[in-house]
Amino acid sequence: MTAAAPALTTWTIDASHSEVGFAVKHLMIATVRGRFGSVAGTVTFADGDYSQARADVTIDAASIDTREDKRDAHLRSADFFDVERFPSLAFTSRRVDATQGDRFQLVGDLTIRDVTREVALDVTVEGFQKDPWGNQKAAFTATTTISRTDFGLTWNTALETGGVLVGDDVKISLDVQLLKTA
Repeated sequence: MTAAAPALTTWTIDASHSEVGFAVKHLMIATVRGRFGSVAGTVTFADGDYSQARADVTIDAASIDTREDKRDAHLRSADFFDVERFPSLAFTSRRVDATQGDRFQLVGDLTIRDVTREVALDVTVEGFQKDPWGNQKAAFTATTTISRTDFGLTWNTALETGGVLVGDDVKISLDVQLLKTA
């Protein structure tokens, strides 16, 4: 006899308690951090078993916030995210690799503009809790690093002392709280 597969549960991203952040080098010496203020999606997994975890996430590209209005306007322009033509970024998972306790690697397709590339998110289960209103919540963190030029975000300016204005590597960090669906 074989054991039945654990039942999968669907969870919805609680946007008011979640953040999608990023960090990129500026002038090759400093780090600029920002976030996307609007994220939505679902995550599915079995209680205590993340080997079959799945995620479908959409981020509103226009919700970018680096705490500098001119920079944010430039990032929304055709030089970068081109939010008029490509209003959202998306991540759809394909598989789970390297499951080890409360840590696993979630591999999937990240789409920015009109470019889709496979990325691997290093995920940590932060825990589960019932809120004061009886809703079951879960929290996860995830990180990855991407090359922005791989996604068509190629705008840059050379510095007269050498190097470039905007680094290529973008560190992405997610702090996600989920709400268990009924």
